[in-house]
Amino acid sequence: MKNLASEENLLKFKKYFTDIFNSKREVTKTKTILSTAIFFVLFDNLTFFQNVLLVYPLSLRNIGFLVSLAVGIVAVVVFLLTLVTSKHTTKPVLISLLLISSFTAYFMDNYNVVIDHIMIQNMVETNWMETSDLISLKLLYYFVLLGALPSLFVYRLKITTYPLKKTVVLNIRDIIIAIIILLAMILFFSKFYTSFFRENKPLRYYSNPTYYIYSAGKYLNRTFKTHKTTVTPLGLDAQVIEPDDDGNDEHTELVILVVGEAARADHFSLNGYERETNPLLKAENIINFSNMYSCGTSTSYSVPCMFSIFPRKRFSNTKGDENENILDVLTHTGFVDILWRDNNSDSKGVALRVPYEDYKKPENNTICFEGECRDEGMLIGLDKYITQHKGRDILIVLHQMGNHGPAYYKRYPKEFERFTPVCRTNQIEECSKEELINAYDNALLYTDYFLAKVINFLKKYDTTHETAMLYFSDHGESLGEKGIYLHGLPYVMAPESQKHIAALMWFSDEISKDIDLNKVRLNKDENYSQDNLFHLLLGLFEVETDVYEKEMDILK
Repeated sequence: MKNLASEENLLKFKKYFTDIFNSKREVTKTKTILSTAIFFVLFDNLTFFQNVLLVYPLSLRNIGFLVSLAVGIVAVVVFLLTLVTSKHTTKPVLISLLLISSFTAYFMDNYNVVIDHIMIQNMVETNWMETSDLISLKLLYYFVLLGALPSLFVYRLKITTYPLKKTVVLNIRDIIIAIIILLAMILFFSKFYTSFFRENKPLRYYSNPTYYIYSAGKYLNRTFKTHKTTVTPLGLDAQVIEPDDDGNDEHTELVILVVGEAARADHFSLNGYERETNPLLKAENIINFSNMYSCGTSTSYSVPCMFSIFPRKRFSNTKGDENENILDVLTHTGFVDILWRDNNSDSKGVALRVPYEDYKKPENNTICFEGECRDEGMLIGLDKYITQHKGRDILIVLHQMGNHGPAYYKRYPKEFERFTPVCRTNQIEECSKEELINAYDNALLYTDYFLAKVINFLKKYDTTHETAMLYFSDHGESLGEKGIYLHGLPYVMAPESQKHIAALMWFSDEISKDIDLNKVRLNKDENYSQDNLFHLLLGLFEVETDVYEKEMDILK
């Protein structure tokens, strides 16, 4: 009897879903939108409410506000969807949002990231290799359960249609009701919402889908404006001082600037980390800057910011697109040749007007294994470039793959796997803290090796050039502290680990004659940021220009 009852229940369950997916169920647009909005709140906002509960714990005092918050989000979503949908667009819009929100929920629930306009820019500018590191079975579960199945349900619905006049009236009714409910929630719990909007602004960054919709609009607006603008010249008066009568220095300068990836300062043994992650650099005569901070928390923001004349507080991607950068100023001197080699996604617009070489491609990078091209491959062929530019100052920028997550275990050759056991999946939230940190630190060991190799490469040119290596990571990285992984949180709410970056410099004896290294070492633990790089490079190449600010030059 028990088995028979179980079979009957199974048949009923099967019939229920068969009826849903094989029949056209007629419902109104209002019910469809309202049901979708409730679905978003119940299933796609887990991280949002988890963060809200940290500030407003579940209690009798807070329960009313928490309920009002859920109701308020439903009202906002209903308002937005009613406003932008019509007879022919309701289903496409709802299905699109359901699918996108399933991905958003996955990344917020598992990595505690925020989908703001900078993160959207990262997504647009990323390549397939980086994207593939994020694909997992768990992501598929989210997509199917929170995206595909509810989308199929919406697709099978037959939404009731009305004459245009009645449709407009119903839309206005729904919009007004949504506004009234939203205002009522804010009015009844005004004390809570005052702190929620003013003191706890970052909480709203986790709302799904409202915040990524807002962020998408912000990104599109910035992109649209960028396409209609021209690039403003900068430092046209720039000139290299102290050339001889032939226009050449006795020793021309050869500087390699390494732009790192996701290297947090507190995991460099040079900064006191208990593990030896910098064994090779420790043996070199480097200057380590222990308190260096990034412009942003993502590559797409930090890289253009660090090469820009604008400090972090005044920088925006729009300004980065609309204005020339330090590479342009050095080019204006007519005496500095620049080469950008990239083993990351790209230069984020910085190298648009200088020679650029993509070293993610095996045809350029000869040190590749199973689709992963190594940073050290960017050094191959540089001797030929330097020979071809004899008698000229040279700046070579090497953009590392570095510690790009979440698949840290892919970022280094097997021989650098010193710390074990290692997290060997891109679902890093499923790894133990030890496994995750081991993989991350092994990748730092490879960066240590790569930077030491850059220094040894430069030593060959001691007799012909004044050589130097500069290293700045683009941003830091979260490794599960407080449930946060990777990077990209808005700067105002990002943890120290995403902003406090690894940075160091090496100078040859010849170039050291022009720099008071004792004074630089004395100040190496002062607070600096990527804002200093622009003026540091001008000073290092002895460039005279009105845009140079000596007080911002770390070496002066």
